[in-house]
Amino acid sequence: MPITVWPVPAPGDGETMSNAMGVRLVYNLTHPSGLVIDLTVGPQLARAVIAAHRRSHLQEARQVGWGREPAMLIVTGWPVDDASPVEFFRRCWASVVPGGCVAVLLPHGDVVVPVDVVVAARQAGLAYLQHVVAADQPPRRGHQGLLDIHTDVLILTRSTTPVGHVDG
Repeated sequence: MPITVWPVPAPGDGETMSNAMGVRLVYNLTHPSGLVIDLTVGPQLARAVIAAHRRSHLQEARQVGWGREPAMLIVTGWPVDDASPVEFFRRCWASVVPGGCVAVLLPHGDVVVPVDVVVAARQAGLAYLQHVVAADQPPRRGHQGLLDIHTDVLILTRSTTPVGHVDG
């Protein structure tokens, strides 16, 4: 698994991400015409979408559905409510453009959860792309030490080649 470290602050209590995390996700995983579906808790992704001049269903996605057109990026916390992980990822697969991404934000700690998420996503047809760890302090050159990791971000993609999803 390729792992990248993003030095961003931890999310506030009861929120999925910090403002800096929202900005990183939007700028790194979309382009200006890309639609973003926000399934997170808190206004951070909405702020990043607005600042980057992207289009989004923002928080209304939870109340009215995920939209009438596929998105370039879906951002969600974990675990998800009201659906099995495989069913949730099947809905993501149907709601993201080929080559688009699903970013799953997990509180750091349990090493098994990221593996379970990737397995469920693969069963739904999404491919693993990258693992990002978010830490309060960036690593310093020449200093060995532990990072204060607070969030794991799994980046999944709707591959242009079939991964295991059977449409229909």
